Amino acid sequence: MLVTVEGIDGSGKSTLVKGLAGALADLDPVITREPGATWVGEAVRRAIAENRDPITECLLFVADHAAHLTHVVRPALEEGKIVISDRYSDSRYAYQAVTLQGTMPDPEGWLRAVHVPFTVVPDLTFLCVLPVEAAVTRLKEHKEHFEEAAVLDAVQTNYLRFAEAEPDRFVLVDAMLEKEAVLDFVATEIRRQAGSGR
Repeated sequence: MLVTVEGIDGSGKSTLVKGLAGALADLDPVITREPGATWVGEAVRRAIAENRDPITECLLFVADHAAHLTHVVRPALEEGKIVISDRYSDSRYAYQAVTLQGTMPDPEGWLRAVHVPFTVVPDLTFLCVLPVEAAVTRLKEHKEHFEEAAVLDAVQTNYLRFAEAEPDRFVLVDAMLEKEAVLDFVATEIRRQAGSGR
């Protein structure tokens, strides 16, 4: 089963994923992330820091996703493991569709078309949702262009549209709740879905 955790920067998703590693330890899940699970992630981080070319940055994200699938996700799924990824392809559709605005007519459509031939669609996606103002407050230092309030607002709008289009896959999570409550809710839902053989 492939589980992904999504949300704008400052939504607490990385904290949640770390918590799931302990809360679900008996299920022996594979905990991973995008970017960064493979060596390609280093190139992605460099592109983000330079912030010069959104197309180069986007294509590096796509390359990271491909490597992640090859080296981590597919092998684990073939072994029957539960894979939990901190960000995945939906991050691309939500974020790069915003950063690529103006470079091409339909960035989201293009991104989806690029991914379709090789990606694995998650079985379950938890979307951490909170007011953008709260997310910005949580971000102590704004080092990346993705963390600007206007960008985060547009990205969260994209995420919510995805969730509305795929209600069977997406589970909305109130990221304003205490982190322990969020962890308990998500861990319980993963156990329920894993038990149902989804």
